[in-house]
Amino acid sequence: MSRTTLLECIGGTPLVALTRVARGLPVPVLAKCEHLNPAGSVKDRIALAIVEDAEARGALTAGQTIIEATAGNTGLGLALVAAQRGYRLVCVMPEKMSPDKRRALAAVGAEVVITPNAPLDDPGNFQNVARRMAAERGAFLADQFANPANPLVHERTTGPEIMAQVGGPIGAFVAGAGTGGTLTGVGRCLRAHGSHAQVVLADPVGSGLAHWVATGEPGPDAPYLVEGIGSSRAPANLDRRVLDAAECVSDADSFAMTRRLWAEEGLTVGGSSGTAVVAALRVAARAPDGPVVVVLPDAWDRYASRDWAQAVPDAPIDRRAV
Repeated sequence: MSRTTLLECIGGTPLVALTRVARGLPVPVLAKCEHLNPAGSVKDRIALAIVEDAEARGALTAGQTIIEATAGNTGLGLALVAAQRGYRLVCVMPEKMSPDKRRALAAVGAEVVITPNAPLDDPGNFQNVARRMAAERGAFLADQFANPANPLVHERTTGPEIMAQVGGPIGAFVAGAGTGGTLTGVGRCLRAHGSHAQVVLADPVGSGLAHWVATGEPGPDAPYLVEGIGSSRAPANLDRRVLDAAECVSDADSFAMTRRLWAEEGLTVGGSSGTAVVAALRVAARAPDGPVVVVLPDAWDRYASRDWAQAVPDAPIDRRAV
């Protein structure tokens, strides 16, 4: 069936088995390929959902500006929707995020504002800056970290897609948390359908979320290089009630697995996919009652300038063909 607009291509992503990196484990590990959405990430789903919800409520009207605090992916998803719907877009990003994301956002017409890597309670934190700019400009704040349209779209689309694609019991669902919407929405969907699947957070070493899952209190935070997931404090859209456990994964293990996914599985994904897959392999090794489903959140193109993404030998050149 043909699709008439690019927005209709959001969702419906494939679920594929990791046949090499998960070889020998007692249950299959199945990867939800969210990097194949039109703007290259799982955030396409929430970008469209947030805009459509705001339009339906009258909170976003023709010609208005959308402002969002983003690690990059939600900004690119919003840029796609804004282009289709005729909105201006301002993306506020912390300086930690890759130059590739900045260039991509500027190329698709977004105004990009860079902030220091400030903690959440600092006025200079990217979320606080975006909130302040939206109030000053009379713009619509997408507010992905607290907007209920975020987990709701995953409950209504991502979760049912996974259940239909697996076609039977699911042993575990594993994902990282930036806003928490994917874990919360899919977790709620699984619970609503009586699934006994474990819902597991994949968290970078240095983030305080894994400790929060275990104790209800954020753990100590430290710098880490993986982008788009983890936090010093749980976002409003991350519902601890649907979470069963957390796995902490180092930067080194995340990036090594990302490069394995490129070379061994042909999956051109970003660093947080490596985090999630390392966690999923650990969960699968404990033999849950069914396959482990893991989310691959975004594509590799937005990390090309990073040192870890360049730590791959150049392909040999056949001089005879030159």
